[in-house]
Amino acid sequence: MFPYRFQKLVKTIRLILESFGFALGALKGNLMRTVLSLLGVTVGIFAIIAVFTIVDSLERSLKESFSFLGERVINVEKWPYGFEGEYPWWKYLNRPQTSHKEYQFLSENLSSHSAITISARRSNVQLKKENNSFGGALLMGVAANYNKVYEVPIEQGRYFSRQEIQNGKSVVIIGHVVARQLFSNSPAIGGRMKIKGMDFIVIGVMREEGESFIGIVSNDENCLIPFEQFKKLYYTRGTYGIGSTIAVKGREDDQDLQRVEGEIKGLMRTIRGLKPKQEENFALNRPEAIARAIGSTFNVIGIAGWVIGSFSILVGGFGIANIMFVSVKERTPIIGIQKSLGAKNYFILMEFLFEAVFLSLFGGSLGITMVYGLTFFSLGDLELDLTFGNLATGLGVSVLVGVASGIIPAWMASRMDPVVAIRSK
Repeated sequence: MFPYRFQKLVKTIRLILESFGFALGALKGNLMRTVLSLLGVTVGIFAIIAVFTIVDSLERSLKESFSFLGERVINVEKWPYGFEGEYPWWKYLNRPQTSHKEYQFLSENLSSHSAITISARRSNVQLKKENNSFGGALLMGVAANYNKVYEVPIEQGRYFSRQEIQNGKSVVIIGHVVARQLFSNSPAIGGRMKIKGMDFIVIGVMREEGESFIGIVSNDENCLIPFEQFKKLYYTRGTYGIGSTIAVKGREDDQDLQRVEGEIKGLMRTIRGLKPKQEENFALNRPEAIARAIGSTFNVIGIAGWVIGSFSILVGGFGIANIMFVSVKERTPIIGIQKSLGAKNYFILMEFLFEAVFLSLFGGSLGITMVYGLTFFSLGDLELDLTFGNLATGLGVSVLVGVASGIIPAWMASRMDPVVAIRSK
């Protein structure tokens, strides 16, 4: 039993190798015809995977640019985010700003959260240190746990202590660019600087981040001070004061943050004395809404890539089918000899199907190689990266095109009568 099975296995392997040899010989014998037929698949796969690669890289870069908004965070603010349709700004204009009192109320009563903080910001602030000055800084007043809701990449020094936050001490954490501009000739940590004429002591310097892909200012030009100190510099209350943002970070076990969102909504309606039928005069914004808006836009671009590439792939598929029909006709006597020697129908079918898939895979691989070559070119701040998912998509589409193009010629070859095939010219 074992020798018979072994002999059968050896025979099958030999036939497969012979089939590969026939297929490769046919391709080499008509090299120009093969290359021209593969161009359609190559261009199609290149178009699709190139679009996917660029779209994925753009989407990743944009989402990284918005990473400062935090993850699993709900922002309680005056203005809602608006991404589509009409934005009725007049409806929200007279809403009150979120206040420190509301932040304290939420801090004391929220239960389904991991961290909560409040912050306010003022752009284009002038900073001074003796004869050095820096204009255009983003000044932020932050409360306790700000570094637990958002990333504060401290490179030198430390973050605020709870006492400094509560007592509104005149201490500041500055960005890398601010430190380089103001403290070019002296250590920044422990140094003194002025913000709106008030003295502040530098206790921390943030890590250099560089400009984001879409030009959003990073932490390099930011200054963080305690929220209580910020309130002394700027008016943050009332309807038209500088807006504050209460940021609540949800727990990992809170799916889609539904539990904490419902709790925030109920507590905010309570502290603002809203009746059951009254409309809410605050907004609960989710930063991931920006990511979703970005993702939906890039989905449309991805579909366009499929449409563009599909035309080329269709042409390439017809080219491969044409090669296979010609190959079947040219090798009809060989097919008859193979079948007379015991080759089964499925074996002939797989022989030609393999040839079609090999052709398509070769063309698709060339297209993917061209896309990989694009990743070495500089596109400014955009870094192209050919992901494993896009690579697998390109190879998978190539295999499907090969199967679709070769199945009919392969089936016709497998159904031939060996006697008729041998006698054919």
